[in-house]
Amino acid sequence: MSLASLSRFLSFSIKSKTHKIISLHFTTNSQADKIYTHIKKNTTHNIERTLLQINPKLDSTCVNNVILRCVPNQSQIGLRFFIWAGLQSGYRHSSFMYSRACEIFKINQNPRIIIDLMENYKENRFVVSIKMIKVVLSLCRQARIANEALWVLRKMSEFNLRADTTVYNVVIRLFSEKGDMDTAQKLMEEIGLIHLSPDIVTYVWMLKGFCNAGRLEEACGLFKAMRGHGCVPNIVVYSILLDGVCRYGSKETALGMLGELEKETGDCSPNVVTYTTVMQSFCEKGRTMEALKIFDRMVGHNCVPNRVTTSTLIKGLCVEGRVEEAYKFIDKAVAGGVVSYDDCYSSLVVSLIRIKRVEEAEKLFKKMLGSGVKPDSVACSIMIKELCLQGRVIDGFCFYEEIEKKEFLSSIDSDIYSILLAGLCQQSHLIEASKFARLVLEKRIPLNAIYVDGIVEHLKKSGDQELATHFTRLGS
Repeated sequence: MSLASLSRFLSFSIKSKTHKIISLHFTTNSQADKIYTHIKKNTTHNIERTLLQINPKLDSTCVNNVILRCVPNQSQIGLRFFIWAGLQSGYRHSSFMYSRACEIFKINQNPRIIIDLMENYKENRFVVSIKMIKVVLSLCRQARIANEALWVLRKMSEFNLRADTTVYNVVIRLFSEKGDMDTAQKLMEEIGLIHLSPDIVTYVWMLKGFCNAGRLEEACGLFKAMRGHGCVPNIVVYSILLDGVCRYGSKETALGMLGELEKETGDCSPNVVTYTTVMQSFCEKGRTMEALKIFDRMVGHNCVPNRVTTSTLIKGLCVEGRVEEAYKFIDKAVAGGVVSYDDCYSSLVVSLIRIKRVEEAEKLFKKMLGSGVKPDSVACSIMIKELCLQGRVIDGFCFYEEIEKKEFLSSIDSDIYSILLAGLCQQSHLIEASKFARLVLEKRIPLNAIYVDGIVEHLKKSGDQELATHFTRLGS
């Protein structure tokens, strides 16, 4: 495609979508403007009731635009709108929207906004429901503000509300993630004192917290107490405890526990995550050969390994300098029919580069391309990047062309395009740079802004003014 044709193609493609984008943008913004204008005119004690009068159609984009308009001067009103919106029929906040709200209202930096919200409800004698409390606590969870979540829990009685186990679980989770297991344990004990019962979620977060804190004795004690509270451990619970034992206990204890699990049937039988967790622990301790025996046990129990399992073992063998063993393991795993050479050799290429055996990684990569074994996007990206970092940009470009020719390109990191194009320009490979620049434009690859000016300057020097202009527009 000529540069003039490319320019016309880009212009037509952009214009063809402009009307739809503008229409959607206008509709969403007009709805958000309608809501925000209504809120501004009705800053009463009960903005929630006035919002029902206009019965707005909500979606995440609309909610996002409304709360953006409320910041920074009307943050409390914006937050009340967000709580209200999360309870409306036909709409629920996604995890992304909770994250977005935390970002817009800066809840993590200013957790006081949650306290002010609840005090505002109290001062205006607003009827707060348990569902509203759960939306507030979801914001606390997203912002990771444990103390404020606990404050909200304690405040519930002032609104004649009684916390249920799910409310306690949110607060327990926050303190467990924070590492404050003493407070988490007190909250769990409190559940029983108010005639509630901890559920499987409670135990999961408590066990995870104790294991992460290295408090294995308390984790094991809690595990034993589960059945007494009518909570039957599942494989998630066993895996959490096993992970803790692997990290802070002895490997012999971990193997013993795995052996007990292998005697179980049904939901408590060890799964691929369970086995991989144990293998990863052994590999991290420099005991990869023992991890290979666990792999054999896994296959023997008809548990199918996945890509994470094999890449964990390949990485462990390479780190220990057992590259020949890695090749043997790959042949064995592929012969078992559970993984492919594509995945295993891709993992091996990455591992070889990370242990600085780049020449060997390059030979393997060439062998893969020559034999039709498809390297994944990570292997392609890391291989090309490593060659560029060594100043071998033209070799990286040749690899790229070979990968594209075989249609092996899937999702190479956009940074690789930036690094490769910048490298070709800097080393004055002008023909290759011009060819690759056109390809980047055709594929509409977003370039890293730090490279754009240098690329444009080199394209101008090479006399490719029109191509340089396209990249200037992309960078602006």
